[in-house]
Amino acid sequence: MAAEYTLYSMQFSGNCYKPRLAMHELGIPFRIVDFQKGAGQTTSPEFLALNPNAQVPLLVLPDGRPLAESNAMLLHLAEGSDLIPTDAYDRAICYQWLFFEQYSHEPVIAVARNWLTYIPGGRETMAHRIDEWQQKGNRVLAIMDQFLAQHAFFGGPAFSIADIALYAYTHVASEADYDLDRYPAIVAWLARVAARPRHVGLDWRP
Repeated sequence: MAAEYTLYSMQFSGNCYKPRLAMHELGIPFRIVDFQKGAGQTTSPEFLALNPNAQVPLLVLPDGRPLAESNAMLLHLAEGSDLIPTDAYDRAICYQWLFFEQYSHEPVIAVARNWLTYIPGGRETMAHRIDEWQQKGNRVLAIMDQFLAQHAFFGGPAFSIADIALYAYTHVASEADYDLDRYPAIVAWLARVAARPRHVGLDWRP
């Protein structure tokens, strides 16, 4: 059997969902190594040898080279495909939204979702942060909604890895108490992404 990609992944994680969705979109075969939150797997010597940052997702290429950071994985996997715009400006806009997702979107919406939905007692522990998360997260969502009111997708005129990156945590933002009905352009975009023939949901596994 030919070597294939190996994805170290937590199923509920939006960051881990990104490469799963991209590989399914692109028809790239891969296998999953499941990690469980709080089980200490990311700090094992074997894993730290692959990713000293002790985080999943981690993608191991067929030749054995490791690659960390979900958006870096998207760039690698989509190289030469229609998921990266060929026009230089559209490509730069695609990258702009990748950076926005990691710098402005994920640190608020993903972190809030994790505490409010996946950490036992997290809502009580972080009650003092909820108002801040709401303020910052809704600002991010408003920026996205304003852009999507004039554009079908984030990385130029066609679906791209920027859409995959932003879809991952936006489509589950209600788990962080965000009301997506306030953002009709986002709701329409989520439907466009989910209607793609190769789309798979967060629960999908190869």
